[in-house]
Amino acid sequence: MKKKFKCEVDCANCAAKMEEAVKKIDGVRDASVNFLTQKFMLDADDARFREILEQAVAAMKKVELDCEVES
Repeated sequence: MKKKFKCEVDCANCAAKMEEAVKKIDGVRDASVNFLTQKFMLDADDARFREILEQAVAAMKKVELDCEVES
């Protein structure tokens, strides 16, 4: 399943670090965090999508504590 979300990212460097961290999560096929558009795209295993999304948000918050991801 592939979904896009609005996310608040403060800098391009943080976006790159977030993307790298999310791509390491088991079940993630692809991910992108775009600083300019403030969008987060997650392509992950359908059966575990909700669980993987929660892990992805947690990984993103480790990079930037005040990052918010909205559906």
